[in-house]
Amino acid sequence: MKLSKLLVGVKYEFVKGEDVEINTLIIDSRNVSKGDMFICIDGLRVDGHKYIENAAEAGAAAVLVQKDVEVNGDVAVIKVENTRAAMSIIAGNFYSWPSRSYKLVGFTGTNGKTSSTYFLEAILDEVGHKSGIIGTVSTRVGTEPVKTKFATSTTPDPVELQQIFGEMADAGVDEVVMEVTSHALEFKKMEGLNFAVSVFTNLTQDHLDLHGSMENYKLAKAALFKMSDVSVINIDSEYGQFMADCAKGEVITYSILKPSNLQALNVEYTSQGVSFDIAYDEKVHFDIPIPGRFTVYNTLGVIGAAIGLNIPMASIKKALESLKGVPGRIQSIPNDKGIGVYVDYSHTPDSLENIITSVREFTPGKIISIFGCGGDRDRIKRPIMGDISARLSDFTVITSDNPRTEDPQEIVDEIETGVSPVTDKYVKLTDRREAIYYAVNMANAGDSVIIAGKGHENYQIFADKTVHFDDAEEAADALAKKE
Repeated sequence: MKLSKLLVGVKYEFVKGEDVEINTLIIDSRNVSKGDMFICIDGLRVDGHKYIENAAEAGAAAVLVQKDVEVNGDVAVIKVENTRAAMSIIAGNFYSWPSRSYKLVGFTGTNGKTSSTYFLEAILDEVGHKSGIIGTVSTRVGTEPVKTKFATSTTPDPVELQQIFGEMADAGVDEVVMEVTSHALEFKKMEGLNFAVSVFTNLTQDHLDLHGSMENYKLAKAALFKMSDVSVINIDSEYGQFMADCAKGEVITYSILKPSNLQALNVEYTSQGVSFDIAYDEKVHFDIPIPGRFTVYNTLGVIGAAIGLNIPMASIKKALESLKGVPGRIQSIPNDKGIGVYVDYSHTPDSLENIITSVREFTPGKIISIFGCGGDRDRIKRPIMGDISARLSDFTVITSDNPRTEDPQEIVDEIETGVSPVTDKYVKLTDRREAIYYAVNMANAGDSVIIAGKGHENYQIFADKTVHFDDAEEAADALAKKE
C-alpha cells in the first residue's frame, strides 16, 4: 500500500523521502525486511528511535517517528506527535478497517471485564448471533482461537488487533466483544475505532505504576466513552458520573444503590447465585446462577449492553439465567468435605474486598483467604490488600502470586505490614502450593477457602522461569488428600 494512503487521517510532517510502497508494519527493528515501515515506539523500557539505523540497514522503506532524528540512506521519514496513536490509524488503514463490518462492544473497568464478556456472549448466542471475543482468558470466534499471535495478555497491539479484527470479519461475526484495558487506552491502541456499545464496570486502585494517580487512571478509562455510540455506566461507582459526562452518545446507567435506568431491586444472595428485579419498561425478575454482589453489577452492565444492541429482554433473561460461570471467576471446586473452595482472579483491593464480602454472605463458618501480589507491579496496594483480608477474613494465608523479578519474601513482607496491625491470625508461606494445602487442611465443614489473585492463569512467573501452576488443580488435589 502507498505510504500516502496509510497516512490518511494522521496529522504528520514529511521530513524526507517519497511516497513509497509499504509491504507491512513493524515495531521491532529485528523483524524489519525490505519495503517495511518501521514504527518507532518510545516504550517503558526500550525506545525504538535508537534502532532506526538498524531498520534502515535491513531495508525499511519508511520510518515513523515522534522525535527529531537523522536517518541515512533512501528512507522516507514521517514525523507525528505520537507514534502510538498514529500507528493505530495506520494499522486500520493498512487492513481496511475490518471492524467496521460488524458491531464493536467494549468493556472497561478495574474489575468485571472478563465475566461481562462471557455473559454478553451467552446473550448473543441466545439470539443466534455469531460473536468474537477478545479478552484475558481467550481471543476466539466461538470455540475457535484466532490464528494471529500477540504478546500482550488482554488487548493486542494495533497491528495485531487489526489482523484479529480481519480474522473475525472473515468468519462473518455480527459483534466483537472485547475487554478494553487502561493500558490499551493509555497507549492509544483504540484510536480510530468506533464502538457500538461500551460498558464502564468500576474504577478502583490498580495500575498506578503506569498511570501515577487515580486522576490519570480515570482519564485513560474515560477515553473509551468518547468513541462509543451507547455508553453503559455503573453509576454507583464514584467515577460513574464522570464517565457519563464524557460520553459522546446515549447513556444507560445501572446500579444497586442509586436511582438509575437499570437499578437492581429486591436483591437476594445465596451460595448458589443471586436474584433481583429491574424496572425497564416493565418489571423483570432475574435468577443468576453465579454467587456474589459483583455478579449483580456485572449482570446489570451486560443487560445495558444488550439493550444497546436492541436485543429483546426475554432473550436477555433466558441467556443470563442459564449461565455456567467463567473460568477463574468465583470458580467453585467440587468436594465431599462440606468446604466451600473458590478460585478467583481478585488481584486488586476492591476485587479482594468484593470476593470476601460476597462469600461471607453465604458462609456459616470461617473464611480463610489466600492471596499474594504480583511482582514488578503496583506496590502501593500490597499493605492495603493485607488490611482488607485481615479485617474481612477469619484467617489469612499470605503467599506468592507472580513474583517476576522481585524476591517473593519481600513481597509477602510488604503485604504483612497491612495484616499484622489488625490481627495475628495469619501465616506467611511463599510457596503457593504449600499455602493452598495449608488453608484446605485447616478448613472444616461449613468454612470457605478463597484462593485469590490468579484465577484462570495456569502458570507462575519467576525471575528466571515460568512454571505450570493452576490454583484450581492444586485446590482439587489438596481436597482429595485431605483426611
